[in-house]
Order: sequence, then structure tokens, then C-alpha cells
Amino acid sequence: MLTEVGTLPTDGYLGALAGRVWRPDVGGPSVVAIRPDGVFDISRHAATVRDLCEADDPAAAVRGAAGERIASLGEILANTPSEHCDAALPWPLAPIDLQAVKAAGVTFARSMLERVIEEQA
Repeated sequence: MLTEVGTLPTDGYLGALAGRVWRPDVGGPSVVAIRPDGVFDISRHAATVRDLCEADDPAAAVRGAAGERIASLGEILANTPSEHCDAALPWPLAPIDLQAVKAAGVTFARSMLERVIEEQA
């Protein structure tokens, strides 16, 4: 089972921690700030993690964004294992949404674009 101690960096909550969470109550993903007092939906300040990363000061944006408290980090982590996931509760998602991803120097955005062009042809 995932725990806060095993999941957070060694300095705990000292950094500006952001991520994405699936919110069944809104039927989609939300960008979140992870803080000692909970996980907060900051999607009204940054609709995507890509938008957050493009901010002039992403760390300040995460720290300063007010948002709705969704749950504690522990509660969200407890709902992570797929075999025990309660679909009525929020669960964590990979933080990457619309960023171009590189692996071994290859940008996947190009192949994605090629596929879109092929589908429209």
C-alpha cells in the first residue's frame, strides 16, 4: 500500500508539489497542489499540468493557488491499487497530460502528429 512517507520526497511537503487526480465527482482529471493539509484542486488556475509548467514561476503558482480541498494525500493514496479502487473516490493519475514526452531522445509528439494526419487523410 502506498503511504505518504514512501511517496513524498525526503523533504516531505517542503517543495511545491503538484500532480493530477481523477475526480469522479466532476467526471475528469484535475490539476492539484499537494500540501500538508490536503490535496487541492487548482484547475481554475491551470487547466493542465502543461499550463502549470508554462507559468512564469510554476513553483509559486502551485504554492499560491487557492483551490477546493479534495482529500488528504493519504486518502488518495489509499485508493490507488486498482484491485481496491473505489470508483466513487478520487485517485492519482500520471502528472503528464499535454506535454511532449521524450524517451531516449525521441519526441512522441511527431509520431502523434503523423497519426493525426494519417487519420484525417
